[in-house]
Parts: sequence; C-alpha cells; structure tokens
Amino acid sequence: MGLSILSRTKKAIVERCHDDYPTKMRLKYKPFYNSMEAQKGAHVRFNGRELIMLSSNDYLGLSFHPKVIEACGQAAKTWGASTTGARSANGSRGYHLALEEKLAHFLGRESCHVSVAGYISCLSSVAAFAQKGDVILADKNIHSCLWDGIRLSMATVERFTHNNPEDLRQVLKSVPHHTPKMLVIEGVYSMEGHICRLPEIARIADEAGCFSVIDDAHGFGVLGRQGRGTVDHFHLNDKIDLICGSMSKSLASTGGFVAGTKELIEYLRTHSRQTIFSAALSPSQAGAASAALDIMQTEPQHLERLWRNTRRYREMLKGLGLDLWESETPAVPIVLGSKELVYRFWQSLIEKGVFTILSISPAVPPGKDLIRTAVSALHTDEDLDRIGEAMAYAVKKL
Repeated sequence: MGLSILSRTKKAIVERCHDDYPTKMRLKYKPFYNSMEAQKGAHVRFNGRELIMLSSNDYLGLSFHPKVIEACGQAAKTWGASTTGARSANGSRGYHLALEEKLAHFLGRESCHVSVAGYISCLSSVAAFAQKGDVILADKNIHSCLWDGIRLSMATVERFTHNNPEDLRQVLKSVPHHTPKMLVIEGVYSMEGHICRLPEIARIADEAGCFSVIDDAHGFGVLGRQGRGTVDHFHLNDKIDLICGSMSKSLASTGGFVAGTKELIEYLRTHSRQTIFSAALSPSQAGAASAALDIMQTEPQHLERLWRNTRRYREMLKGLGLDLWESETPAVPIVLGSKELVYRFWQSLIEKGVFTILSISPAVPPGKDLIRTAVSALHTDEDLDRIGEAMAYAVKKL
C-alpha cells in the first residue's frame, strides 16, 4: 500500500527551489531573460516599443549582413538542418573541416576544432589538458566557462590579481619549478573591457614553463590585423599554446573554436569529453561563421566603423562623469557601485529607448555593480545621438 499524501516526505530540492530568494528577486524585477519581439539591425522591439540594442556582442554588425544570411540558408539547403550526431561518431561533415581550416589559417595556427558552443570550446581547452597534480595560474576575472574547465580538470588552482603580471610572478614563486603548469587568461575581459597585458604575462609564464590558454571570444574580430585578435595585436603568436573563443560575437553565429598545433588539437579530440560527446555544429551556423570570416578580410569598413563608434561613445560617457572601469574596447561597463543604482539606471535607459544589461555582485566584485554595454558597427550616428540623450537622462535620475 502506497504512502498517504500526509505522510509523504517532502522533496528537499523542490523546497529549495521554491524558497530561493535570488530567483524570487529576478522574477520580481525582471532584469534578465527578457525576450525581444523583433529585431532589425541594432534595433529591437521590446514590450511593444522600439529600443536601440546596446548590449549585443555583434561587434562587427555582421548578423544582418546579406552574405551571412545567404550562406546560412544555403548551408541548410545543402546539408540539411542538423547532423544529428557528435563529431566523433556520425556527425562530422566536410563543412566542419573547411571552417576549421579557414579559422586555423586566419589565426596562424596549424589546426583548429569547432564545436557547438563557445562555452564548451573554452571549457575543454582547460579541462582536456590540465589534470590532477598540475597547477593552473588563473586571472581572478576569467569567465565562468574557464572556471568550470578548471574544476573539471581537478588541477590545483592559484589565482593572481586581475591583469597583474607582477602578482603572477609572485604566485609562481610558490609553485615547484618542475610541476606542470597552465596559464589561463582572456584576451579581452568582457565585463571590464580590459585588454590583457599579454606581453608581460606571456613572458613570465613562458619563463616558468606554463602551457598557455587564452580565451579570445571578445578580442577576436575586434583587435589585431583584420580582427585576428589579441595574440595578433601583440605579435605573440609563438608564445600562446591555445587560442579558444566563441563564434557568437564577431562571427555572427553560434559555436566555438580551439586553435593550436595539430598535435594539441588531436589530443583534444581524443581526451575532451565535451568534444567527444557534444552534437556537431549545425550547417547553418557553420555557413554563417564562414561567410563572416570572409567579410572580416574583404570589408574593413566594419572594423573601422566599430572603433569610430567606440571612441565617440566612450568620450560621451566620460563627458557625463561616468566610471568606465578603464575600458579599452567596445565592451564598455558603466560602474555605479550598488544594485539599487544599477537597477534605476537600467530602467531609465529603457524609458528613453535604450536596452542594456546589468551585472551585480557576486557576478562582479563588491562595489563594482554595473551596466554592461557594448558598441556595434551597426550603430548609426543617429543611434549614438539617442544613446547620449538617454545616458544624460539616466544620470540625472540617479
């Protein structure tokens, strides 16, 4: 005879979900998971109103480029909607190999592997190569995908102060010389907009024999020759072992990549569980990324427009006395320092037709609660005028 309803034991996990305070606050104020009803270029429709999108990672504005859209559709016509399988089994196709060869050549690497998500690519770049007994030197501000890779590797982790070469040097003093070591950093830190101090950091790591992994999701398409990224920007291609990143930013697609020597990429394909068991990148998204990569090399006006917009936007915000956390890139935070101020600023911008996203502690350090904004090549001069008016209004409302 089954248990009665009254005697049934409560499910602790269900109770935990029911009582979760952060979820209740998210549903009350609704700052996240906002769905757009329509989009055209840098403009979206939200709650029946047209807003300027100022938080997209579409840095080069290629997600609406006719050639990208055409390539996306043509790939589906040629290959179907999906491979319905993992690359290691039945899911590998010629278009994967073509995209990998094109990306490797662009980045000056021997080989490349593309996967279904940037998160997976960056996670696997750490988890597949580090192991128990190794030591990982990690910038404190790296992305959660890299932290997850570190956890899965079971290696010991030593954190160093964000973008601080001297602190890295001090931390390395406590690590035995012959211990296998890995350096994990980002090319551009998306929350702060900082460019990695790669020349100093890479030199220190190289002297210590560190295997180096750089997540360049927000540097690819933005820095370097034709957007080749942070490593190319500093002419340090021979000093970094693996470059990983996302194709959902400048490449106007989804998916991720890892690029390195042929030996390293084949090792990844053998040992990365995320790589072995993830479904393959779809034809449409590979087609979009391939077309975007071609455009990056043949239409320099998009990168030029991106930086022109970035310079104007940063000067606009500085003129309003806003704290930009010393951002150097199109990823521009507006640091306000408290959850209450961030929420009010965010609401004020929406009132004036500008959509941004907010990031609050613990996602950022205490006192660094901020509005995250990102400039795109798609923003017109008129858009920037409207953004400037909205920012001035939001400042007055603080």
